[in-house]
Amino acid sequence: MSFNSFGHMFRVMTWGESHGPALGCVIDGCPPGIKFTVAEVQQFLDQRKPGQSRFTTQRKEADAVEVLSGVMAGEENPELLTTTGTPISMMIQNIDQRSKDYSEIKDRYRPGHADYTYDLKYGIRDYRGGGRSSARETAARVAAGAVARKVIVGLTVRGALVQIGDKKINRDNWDWDQVGKNDFFCPDASMVDEWASYLDGIRKDGSSVGAVIEIVAEGVPAGIGAPVYAKLDQDIASHLMSINAVKGVEIGNGFEAASITGVENADEMRMGKGGDVEFLSNNAGGVLGGISTGQPVVARFAVKPTSSILTARKSVTAKGEEVDVRTKGRHDPCVGIRAVPIGEAMVACAIADHYMLHRGQTGRV
Repeated sequence: MSFNSFGHMFRVMTWGESHGPALGCVIDGCPPGIKFTVAEVQQFLDQRKPGQSRFTTQRKEADAVEVLSGVMAGEENPELLTTTGTPISMMIQNIDQRSKDYSEIKDRYRPGHADYTYDLKYGIRDYRGGGRSSARETAARVAAGAVARKVIVGLTVRGALVQIGDKKINRDNWDWDQVGKNDFFCPDASMVDEWASYLDGIRKDGSSVGAVIEIVAEGVPAGIGAPVYAKLDQDIASHLMSINAVKGVEIGNGFEAASITGVENADEMRMGKGGDVEFLSNNAGGVLGGISTGQPVVARFAVKPTSSILTARKSVTAKGEEVDVRTKGRHDPCVGIRAVPIGEAMVACAIADHYMLHRGQTGRV
């Protein structure tokens, strides 16, 4: 058992802290012969990095990734890297830490944070931004996810923010092309201004708000996953649940399934023109009995409001004193915005892992 890694065959370990000199990941088990460039990894990190709009933390990090091992550069094109089958190590330096911002809460437990539980477990905690409990750790996951996307030819993993607070998108307006055109990864252009105004008010009130993110993976081969204890949707849920601030995960229509009938929920099937089975709906989210159907794999996850807020909240110190805590520093009013590329990465890693397990067990690809 490892406390800092996930996956079975495509295994990822992350390391580093929020205010340490650097953080990174080691990918163990990546197949040899996969080609990628640093620029391809960087494009996903650029989506996650802080300070890109007034709606995210103003910490300034380039999040420039370095690939340290597990690849060979091409002779004709040195930028094109080829995996060797050995561990791939990637590093991202921290360049804009402000540990002094946290000096006032050195001995105070921030409500909603992992301060209290880390102290209970380890007897020591890194109060500088939360250490390993900081969302800064997720940059390494995004780097790993960029490589995972390359394992299955034709795999596409995309994410979008579908709800901030109680304000949901109109799904009839869904347009993937809009996701990269606004600060919210929002597929509904009509919601952008409303979300912007809403978050401005949340920030002025010294508070924060939660969100829901939807991830859609297309090009997932049918038949990957396994029944009972190695389900594809089980591992996707586990991967997503491991992201900071996530409090709920659903696959397909998820909790909505509890409010409809079996007649409505059943994904009916017919034979397609090419002789393949076609589904008439996708309430199952592309997974039945823990095994992929070949339809798009759909997952949603809910993140709670950012725990670091400017409004004072009641708490206690490590010595048992009752205090009020007001968290200074630079924080996201809604962590759901930057969680979109993180969710994409975790789903990509889970699917790549199960693809490799399937290939190893059945000999089929």
